[in-house]
Amino acid sequence: FDCPNIAGRKEEIEAAFAPIAEEFSMTWQLRLHNEIRRIAIFVSKAEHCLLELLWQWQAGELIADIALVISNHPDLRDVVEPLGIPYVHIPVTKETKADAEAEQIRLLHDYRIDTIVLARYMQILSPAFVAEFPGRIINIHHSFLPAFIGARPYERAYERGVKLIGATSHYVTDDLDEGPIIEQDVARVDHRHHPDDLKRIGRLIEKTVLARALRWHLEDRVIIHGNKTIVFY
Repeated sequence: FDCPNIAGRKEEIEAAFAPIAEEFSMTWQLRLHNEIRRIAIFVSKAEHCLLELLWQWQAGELIADIALVISNHPDLRDVVEPLGIPYVHIPVTKETKADAEAEQIRLLHDYRIDTIVLARYMQILSPAFVAEFPGRIINIHHSFLPAFIGARPYERAYERGVKLIGATSHYVTDDLDEGPIIEQDVARVDHRHHPDDLKRIGRLIEKTVLARALRWHLEDRVIIHGNKTIVFY
């Protein structure tokens, strides 16, 4: 809603609404449109989801401050840094995972990050990391969940002979690929499509679904309700 001089009257509006919220035991917040969220994008080597987010951000379609990109590989540095966005390479191995996540968490707090986007970041986050940012981590999984949870979904879809492939954007929880779903989409395939064909088709779905889910999150159109979401389109 619009209100004259709403920025200057935020505290007044919050104080006026507080008794109503208390009466109905509401958990609530008032967020103004000019309060821009700061986001961090996590990537590995695949660039398609990152490029889509950067393009929408440059075009003014994604109203956010992309404050930081973190990657476990150096490959996409030349894509990010010319846009004036810091690119931090933090290698992750089984032996260094805890230290790597500790450094990531430090950076996220230092940069005052509101939302974390896993744009095909091919690492599983620890429960401690997820607990640090509840309801603030958005992932893209390259299958139509709950089908083909985990690794190699396109290969498994090919082996199963599916006729539809898809992508799912969801909030991250401790349960792998089982967090509240924000958005999904699919494309039809047939027996002529091999795994590489499925990956090519899937990339278009993945980047579109992730960008759409992130935009809805940034516009406060998503309410988490248990392990589901309510999305106001």
